[in-house]
Amino acid sequence: MSRQKKTRFKEIADRYNVIERQTERFEKLRGNWKIDHFKNNNPINLELACGRGEYTVGLAKHFPDENFIGIDIKGERLWKGSTESLNHNLENTAFLRTFALDLEQSFESNEIKDIWIIHPDPRPRDRDEKRRLTHDRFLDIYKKIQENDGTVYFKTDNTDLFQWTLDEVLSKRDDIKNLVYTFDLKNSELLEEHYGITTKYEKKFEAEGEKIKYMKFQWKV
Repeated sequence: MSRQKKTRFKEIADRYNVIERQTERFEKLRGNWKIDHFKNNNPINLELACGRGEYTVGLAKHFPDENFIGIDIKGERLWKGSTESLNHNLENTAFLRTFALDLEQSFESNEIKDIWIIHPDPRPRDRDEKRRLTHDRFLDIYKKIQENDGTVYFKTDNTDLFQWTLDEVLSKRDDIKNLVYTFDLKNSELLEEHYGITTKYEKKFEAEGEKIKYMKFQWKV
């Protein structure tokens, strides 16, 4: 491990806005995020596989009366987002170092409002299908922890992942409602829903000529 990584890991270990697995705080926050961490009763939203946390930070700026938690397993990525949040004094953000598959260890039923899945790893190999963040086993978890009126937002540059999610996942479920999608976000009226927020990967793939795909949906109750 490089000296820079060691320094950053030590820094996030001491930061209030970063919560790591196997710590006392991690064990106590499930069901208690609003009171014990955010000190308010505002809605909580998640950005999964948040990377640099562009959406966690950007949405927190745009919606100061809501709370946002970036989820990732890579500590160095969380350092970037948490640093940006500290630089902008965003007290309505947190960064949780854990796996998306373990979300139920961190959140109770109906504790989360919205979930944002922004440019996740497409996992193109067939054997990695279950690792895609729009696979049924992940969607079943999201449904459990979200409020009844919560929304799942999904944005990607990868056409195969997007089409697979539509055809092989969502179309075969009977608990999806209000599904809206576009294969060209930049030329869609849905673009306004992103408040000008873009990620490093989005800029990279757009420069290579990829169109950005986007969908949102809710759960039937």
